[in-house]
Amino acid sequence: MTGGERSRSRPGGGAGSNRGLVLVTLAVVAVVAGLLAFASTRSVDPDRDQVRAGEGSTTQSDGSSPSSVPPGSSGATDSSGPDGTQPGTEPPVEKTTTTAKPKGSKPSKGSKPSKGTKAITLAFAGDLLPHMPVNNRAQEYGRESGKPYDYTPMLAPMKPILGAADLAICHMEVPLAPAGEPVTSYPSFGAPAELVDGAKAAGYDGCSTASNHSLDRGRAGLDALLDRFDQNKMGHAGTARTAEEGGGVATVYEVKGVEVANLSYAYGFNGYPVPSEAPWSVNEISADKITADSAKARADGADLVVVSLHWGNEYESDPSGYQRDIAAQVLPSPDIDLVIGHHAHVVQPIEQVEGTYVVYGLGNQLSNQTQAPRRDGMTVVVEAERDGDQWKVSTIEAVPTWVDLGSFRVLPVVDAIADPATPAGLRNELSASYDRTVGIVNGPATPGVTVDPKPPA
Repeated sequence: MTGGERSRSRPGGGAGSNRGLVLVTLAVVAVVAGLLAFASTRSVDPDRDQVRAGEGSTTQSDGSSPSSVPPGSSGATDSSGPDGTQPGTEPPVEKTTTTAKPKGSKPSKGSKPSKGTKAITLAFAGDLLPHMPVNNRAQEYGRESGKPYDYTPMLAPMKPILGAADLAICHMEVPLAPAGEPVTSYPSFGAPAELVDGAKAAGYDGCSTASNHSLDRGRAGLDALLDRFDQNKMGHAGTARTAEEGGGVATVYEVKGVEVANLSYAYGFNGYPVPSEAPWSVNEISADKITADSAKARADGADLVVVSLHWGNEYESDPSGYQRDIAAQVLPSPDIDLVIGHHAHVVQPIEQVEGTYVVYGLGNQLSNQTQAPRRDGMTVVVEAERDGDQWKVSTIEAVPTWVDLGSFRVLPVVDAIADPATPAGLRNELSASYDRTVGIVNGPATPGVTVDPKPPA
């Protein structure tokens, strides 16, 4: 009731008193009716107040510290969340069925796949190798989006492919620059933290991290990288901050109830010694260790075990003798379901060794290596199927990619050729890239490996 209604309802004697009583009764009825209507509205939209509560809030709740600003930058602070998005921008791909479990955790019996889960898809991509021209371009994108660096536009063309997979894993070849230290490139890399944010925004659920550059910035660089992964709620395998996290402990992803374990190893570390006080901080390739770690992952309940190997000779599309020797030593382990290779910076074949698929090399996903074969890359979309109570890799689709220098956008080749807006010059480059990649993939005819046909010019 309003104040005016209360003044009119005051008793004054005689007929006025009776009239006031009637008015009071009517007013009470009106108030009760209004309250009932309001309660009915709230019951229809129970989240209404929760949505309103967040409007206008400027408080960051992710707990992340702002990234250091490198010399020559605009000095803008990174106000984005750990997923790399700004308010009002498109959110990252979310896979509600995929989670990275804490390192070393055992699968819960209740989380095992239901009989209705018959197949899952896994995507794996080539090296993320941010040379300084890539970082400089990310700064330019960042000036447009209000971040120190922004890699999101570079990886955005891959988002439909990664988002369609149940699990997507990248290969982060470099550590991050520790807080307060400058960003660096070849020969000792230290990337901006926003590179991880860009991977998250593209749709990656996690990354393998063991590479020849893992120790470029010491343990501080490793810690910064893994901290950023944690802030983004992404998995990581191959390097570690603690003994409990390292030493060959698998990273386990739960995908529609299916437990997928990832292990990651590198052939060496460019002369940097493994820290004597932390021998568990990075995984070095050893056939005995790989088989033992895989067996433990399987014993702990993994349905699928994927081993990522940073190996081979740079710029050679043929697998090296070392690669073939390691593959022969670790297979036919019954505990390894798939081997994914990196490091050569060019695409290498997909073969089967003792019945297990080996993707020898995915090439570069993102880099400034300008030679045409080094701008070729490959993302593989792997389908795994239930075979009784076991899971096995059934098919692999190879998706050729191409780094468009200047913009550094990573283009899925088939889709870009099919796009009528693609300029003729770029279309010719894409067509040549497709031919190179398919020539390597189809060189040894491997059952179950496919590539989409090239669209007509």
